[in-house]
Amino acid sequence: MEENIAEIEALLENGKEQQLKEYLDDLNISDVEHLIDEYPEQAATFIETLSINRAVNVFRILDFPTQERIIKKLSGPKVTELITELPPDDRTALFSELHGDAVKKLIILLPPAERKEALALLGYEEDSIGRLMTPDYIAVKKGWDVNRVLAHIRRYGKNSETIDVIYVIDDDGVLLDDIRIRDILLVDPSTPINELMDDRLISLHVHDPQEEAINVFRMNNRVALPVTDQDDILLGIVTVDDILWIANEEYTEDIQKIGGTEALDEPYLDMPLLKLVKKRGSWLIVLFLSEMLTATAMGHYEDLMKHAIVLALFVPLIMSSGGNSGSQASTLIIQAMALGEVTVASWWRVMRREILSGLLLGATLGLIGFFRIYLWTFFTDIYGPHWLLVAFTVGFSLVGVVLWGSLAGSMLPLLLKRLGADPATSSAPFVATLVDVTGLVIYFSIAILIMQGKLL
Repeated sequence: MEENIAEIEALLENGKEQQLKEYLDDLNISDVEHLIDEYPEQAATFIETLSINRAVNVFRILDFPTQERIIKKLSGPKVTELITELPPDDRTALFSELHGDAVKKLIILLPPAERKEALALLGYEEDSIGRLMTPDYIAVKKGWDVNRVLAHIRRYGKNSETIDVIYVIDDDGVLLDDIRIRDILLVDPSTPINELMDDRLISLHVHDPQEEAINVFRMNNRVALPVTDQDDILLGIVTVDDILWIANEEYTEDIQKIGGTEALDEPYLDMPLLKLVKKRGSWLIVLFLSEMLTATAMGHYEDLMKHAIVLALFVPLIMSSGGNSGSQASTLIIQAMALGEVTVASWWRVMRREILSGLLLGATLGLIGFFRIYLWTFFTDIYGPHWLLVAFTVGFSLVGVVLWGSLAGSMLPLLLKRLGADPATSSAPFVATLVDVTGLVIYFSIAILIMQGKLL
């Protein structure tokens, strides 16, 4: 890649446009994308220079902020050519991100047929499967034989998003089955297509959420899936490359939410500073106000700590242990839900596992805390003559707090999902804040039970 960069620099400096075009056209599209990352100010120049097919293939794999910058700098004819040649699903994805006025200007550039197609795709809900689909596919009738199917593929296959799968429809356009191309190529050309149908059809609904498509692709090992309406009419297909993009966006969004921030709609380095601060600040304010409940809880037990000041030494230990266990459980459950391993219906199985694991983890930490206090008595009398009561208080509190943290962290994502909210919003910081406050109540309640009549 370093050789490519050196060569490009020389061609740009000398203004050799034809040589630059030939050089760029010979590169892999991933290499051109890397050059655009290295020279963002030359991105429009690279796209303008490339042949249109190569320009489209490079443009479609760029992130949206880069695409937007390029569109603004390209010449009018190149923009028209680029937008027209973009596959319908990629064009819809671009239009979905642009502002209304920009979309209107670009749609006007399209030929009438493509304009009608673009408006139809944009008419579906923003996060629906309809926004992902392309109407470029190969459909055949069940009464055809393989010879006719192959002739149809030769004639129209070039304009199809993929010919790996052929779709069988009836005279009304109702989807009947899908057949892999290899099954067609490996049989006698006179074979009727209905003899190849196995009725094991898997399809997506046009109004279903995009997350549903991710799960269906993951479970069925397909490169493309058909999309139908409520009457089973075939409307288009969704290909695995689009699903990979959506899965990456969903994963990134969930990770950001788990970290306690709003999802970023731009790459980190491209986002304006004030917008980034706003995204992070809103959650920080919510968490800060929530943490104020911790001070309120400690104030409620002020008299108790005056009589047993040693209890204050272990407040950070108790709070962090509960928060950490809650964050662990929350992250594990959110990930399992994203992969389809856990659903709302399996809440009792999750709770049962977390009760057992919370008790075991809490007992482990409780024993460590108990022996830590015991060992310290050989070197210092900081815990006083009632160190055994302190040790039991800390030990049992850790069991309770870790158990509660595990339950809260695992159940909150499921509860939010049941209420129709995004499970990722029960992020680790949010769970930690909740467990901090309740953990103090558990800690001081156990202290009162064990130390009553001795230190209290």
